[in-house]
Amino acid sequence: MVGGGVAGLVAARDLAKGGAHVVLVEAGDRLGGMLRRHTVAGLDLDMGAESFATRTDAVARLATELGLGNDVVTPDPRGAWLMTRDGRTAPIPQTGFLGIPGTPMAADVTAVIGQGGGFRAQMDSLLPSPVGAKATSLGALVRKRMGERVLDDLVVPVAGGVYSTHPDQLDPDRVAPGLRAALQREGSLARAVLALRSRAAAGSAVQGIRGGIVRLVDELVADTETYGVEVRMRTRATTVERHAVEVVTASGTRERIPAQVVLSSTADPMRTAAPDRTGIELVTLVVDQPELDAAPRGTGMLVHPEADGVSAKALTHATAKWPWLAEAAGGRHVLRLSYATAPHDDATDPAGVATSLPVDPDDAVGTRATRDATALLGVPVTPDRVAGAARVRWYGPDLTAAGLAEGVEGIGEASSGRGLAGIVAAARASAERVLGS
Repeated sequence: MVGGGVAGLVAARDLAKGGAHVVLVEAGDRLGGMLRRHTVAGLDLDMGAESFATRTDAVARLATELGLGNDVVTPDPRGAWLMTRDGRTAPIPQTGFLGIPGTPMAADVTAVIGQGGGFRAQMDSLLPSPVGAKATSLGALVRKRMGERVLDDLVVPVAGGVYSTHPDQLDPDRVAPGLRAALQREGSLARAVLALRSRAAAGSAVQGIRGGIVRLVDELVADTETYGVEVRMRTRATTVERHAVEVVTASGTRERIPAQVVLSSTADPMRTAAPDRTGIELVTLVVDQPELDAAPRGTGMLVHPEADGVSAKALTHATAKWPWLAEAAGGRHVLRLSYATAPHDDATDPAGVATSLPVDPDDAVGTRATRDATALLGVPVTPDRVAGAARVRWYGPDLTAAGLAEGVEGIGEASSGRGLAGIVAAARASAERVLGS
């Protein structure tokens, strides 16, 4: 097993529980990948993901198996807002899916796209169902069915914020499985959205874990010990083959580890600083600001990437979103602002995984974060109210190095895409295939 991120831990646990002898090699000094915790102003917080999608039960089922079932929680129902290109803010419409409105002329939709945009979107119901059905991107599909205004004011900030990618680069079959078929069946994109929403599991689209998503890692690590996984830290894989992994330890010792089956989170573990990887920066602010008690923008904001005067692509008002965190924060507020940025070596460990760095509210990073929080929340967030701040930067998957040697089972982001639910489900499926072979 190459890589001690969530995918590696999940697959290693399942394989060892099923009776296999598992050797897990991890280049860094910690397990869990981007599921880690950091402490900001005395609060233990998730350093990476703070929720998981509920489109499948993969993560909730794993949490239950790990003894965390009673701590799976749903977010505050107030929901999030969005900011358009021209800086307007509004709640995300209730009947939408990835920003695509299910009721184009609803008041909460026209509040964002205007009456003209609503009328254009409503024309979707008059178009033949094949129009746009073969579009190669989500953006092209929406543009053909509902027009530019829906795409730019709704789908770009919502879908683009969720996937950190413009909808013109999103494959609809990957981000919206079943949407094309529903369009053909229902005869319009709006009705297709409503049909998909009606068939979705009741409840929130995301959930979290009381105390933080990172608790999954704590329990997975404990289970690897229970089931006898041989974990080798600070051991970098240099070559990944079908029946062997060549590694080098921190002391420089080289070894070839034979294996019946190899599972790997990357094809080329030496490529940890590819210049074309997507860089993500998360700035966390812990703020003593009573004006935020009313959660003026619900649980947070998704932002058009070209919004005037705002650099952040999203803001999560974490203490509004998670009641357990509000209780732990004791009246303070936790704000998480995310930015698209180039990767920086100074914020990564030797394995290419991000670490947390403190932020001075008065330095460039802190000033940018407080300025953006003020613009997005409509409440002055000033440096003197910041009790603590930290930033985290990390790489997205290096897709140019995602090709695996023949016979190697791929796991993790490079193989499964982003999203904890998909990564967990794919890792468990891989382990099941190996045990069944």
